[in-house]
Amino acid sequence: MTHYAGLDVSVRTTSVCIVDEAGKVVRETRISTEPAAIVAVLTEAGILFHRIGLEAGPLSQWLFGALIEAGLPAICVETRHMKAALAAQVNKTDRNDARGIAQMMRVGLYRPVHVKTRSSQEKRTLLTSRKLLQDQIRVLENHIRGSLRTFGLKVGLTSAGGFESRVRELIETHPPLSMVMVPLLAARDTLRAQFAGLHRALLTHVRSDPICTRLMSVPGVGPIVALTFQATIDQPQRFARSKAVGAHLGLTPRHYSSGETDYVGRISKCGDAMLRSTLYEAAHTLLTHTRSWSSLKAWGVRIAARRGLPKATVAVARKLAVILHRMWVDGTEFRWGAAPSSV
Repeated sequence: MTHYAGLDVSVRTTSVCIVDEAGKVVRETRISTEPAAIVAVLTEAGILFHRIGLEAGPLSQWLFGALIEAGLPAICVETRHMKAALAAQVNKTDRNDARGIAQMMRVGLYRPVHVKTRSSQEKRTLLTSRKLLQDQIRVLENHIRGSLRTFGLKVGLTSAGGFESRVRELIETHPPLSMVMVPLLAARDTLRAQFAGLHRALLTHVRSDPICTRLMSVPGVGPIVALTFQATIDQPQRFARSKAVGAHLGLTPRHYSSGETDYVGRISKCGDAMLRSTLYEAAHTLLTHTRSWSSLKAWGVRIAARRGLPKATVAVARKLAVILHRMWVDGTEFRWGAAPSSV
């Protein structure tokens, strides 16, 4: 007889529920959230599983990989879809959630998500850590600027390297402020040094990666955009069509149609926010800073003339996602197109 299992995972414990083909609960238990313990519970009775479901979350990659290595048919379920499916429960408990997940696996009412490879997660960690340090440096600088402005001391426009010397110049005759600002400047120096180290590591990886090098042949696409795209997409073959990448990243409009009501709204923003924002920045750079002519830029400029720059930037970002995916799959370079001849 075929069985199905649901895992409700938390940081310390995991609730396990096993049901048969008729939906009858065969076993329920709660164990520590460790791959070995979960695999032992699922394999000790010699039960044949058709599907084992767990919700996408911080621990899902770790547990999913262990279940797959043990030869178990694990499925990672999309978070919003699972929340909607379990919303009908009157009492929300870990035990009931595990039961609900097991029943979802039994009836096939689930939406699986792609679990990224370890290499992709490592690249993602590098990108997010670099972004965290960059944001903290900006937070410190804004705090210093705001604090000094309270006393009429204006830092003004400075370069990144000249910020510290300007602040020290302002607080030179204010010992009480020096006592506060000097430690903040020291913390900023430390953050900048660590940020520079991560940035160098990122550039080193991108230069040695042929996929990132190829993606950077697209105007507006730099090392950050290329590596973010590679880390997010992970395996380009999981998209049957390149056009699906734009929708996956939330760069396509929402569509609502019910009865007499039918309208198209703003973009869904349902995908990866980090990649979506980097593609938007790349599209803005292409439209406003890139001087070389390309058919992509000409297309975006025509949209900007009709609909405005913000909407044109979103449209170009969506087009960039499609082009980058197709270049990755086909192994081709960016096609600039033939510039129109002047008459």
